[in-house]
This record gives sequence, C-alpha cells and structure tokens, in this order.
Amino acid sequence: MKFSALLDLITGGDKFPAPPAPGGSPVWAEEFDGPIAWGTRWVGDRTSAFRYCDHNPDDNKLDRLDPACVSVSGGMATFVAVPDGRPLENGREAWRTGLLTTEYSAEGFQVRTGDLVEIRVRLPFGTGAWPALWTWKDGANEVDTFEYHPDNPHVLELSNHVRGAASYFTDIDAVAPGRWVTIGTRYGARCVEWYVGGACVFSDGVGVGPDWSAYLILNLSLSAGEYHPAPRSPQPITFDVDYLRVYR
Repeated sequence: MKFSALLDLITGGDKFPAPPAPGGSPVWAEEFDGPIAWGTRWVGDRTSAFRYCDHNPDDNKLDRLDPACVSVSGGMATFVAVPDGRPLENGREAWRTGLLTTEYSAEGFQVRTGDLVEIRVRLPFGTGAWPALWTWKDGANEVDTFEYHPDNPHVLELSNHVRGAASYFTDIDAVAPGRWVTIGTRYGARCVEWYVGGACVFSDGVGVGPDWSAYLILNLSLSAGEYHPAPRSPQPITFDVDYLRVYR
C-alpha cells in the first residue's frame, strides 16, 4: 500500500500530511478537534518533572498546574496562565497554568528512538511566557523540541539533555510572538534532528541512544526571573497549539 493511501485510511485523507523528513508512518496524533481526553490520553494535574508534582518552585518556574487552564475550540488547544494568588515554597507568587503529559495516562504513550514528533504552535506574547514541547521519564530522558521566551522574540531553543547538545534557531520572519510555526524533532540514536517549517535546522551528532523512550510534555510555563524576565503584569498569558503528531 502506498504511504498516501495509508494516511487516508488512518485519518480520512485530510488532516495528517506526510512528515517533514524522509520515512515514517503516522502512529499517534492529537488534533485537538474534540474535548481533552483527560485520564485516557492526557494528564494535566501532575508530572514527575515537578518536585511537588502539581507545582514547581524549581528550575526558574512559577507553575501551579490546573487542567482548567487548557481548553479546546475550533480545532485548537489554548493554554492560559493567570496569577494564582498563593506563594510557592520559594516565596514567589505562583501562576496557574496548563500542562498536558502522556505520563500517568491510561494510554501511557511514549516516543522512542527513531520517532519523529511534529507540532504546530502559535508563539505567545507576554513577558514571562515559556511554552515548550519536551520529553521526560525516570527523572531524565529530556529532549526539548522547542522552548520559547518572548524576550528573545525570534529565537527557538533546541536541546538534547540526554547527551548534552543544544542550539538556538533564529529567524526574524518565521519566529515571532503571534506567529504560527511548525517544529519537529527526530529522536535518532546517534543524531537528533530539529525541523522548522519542514527544513532541518540543527543536527546534534550525539543522539539519544538505541533504547531511549519518554513521555511527552506540552505546557506553558512561567519564568521566575532568573534567566528570563518574570511576568510584569497580572494579565493572562495564552499559548495556542494546532496539532501534535508522531511518526515512526
């Protein structure tokens, strides 16, 4: 069967285009065309990446997780962050914000070596915003498909924390607050590759090894001010996601 025909069978023929790099078939996708499947596909009230599971005074974050801060409308997920009114253990005021992870879900989906993940997002305005798509398992296994900070408005941060590689992708046209951008990562055993708009923009030359696997985390964090400015007003901060897809 041709790859295009397989895509039609899986998706109905119109929502799952070919991956931005050679090879692979669609194995998992979140199109945000219906309510969040809490508990089944996603968990939003905890992550083992946070010391207290539902909030995190570490890592320069102000996050306190609230599933109500993720909503779906018009085929798009919107993450919103608002002041929480309660202090974290570090004395800073928390912000209630949204996170989606496959960890702890009934489905328990994990990406693994060789997979390609692709996401389409609208980058946020708002000082302190810190959206990201990343992976986590057993206190490690972190690969960041992207991190973004509006104080560096034209920069995406791309990182492989498994084997210590990172780069910055800068594009004044493609990367900016309010701009839609498609970003992908192929988790290669010997080389992790990052794609922006379908073009490879960074190959790290170190990879994740042959037996790597991890859960997905998609979230809107808030910076606490150490490396990037903290929020400067109580106005809500939003971050939009069109889809998240995995090819194998």
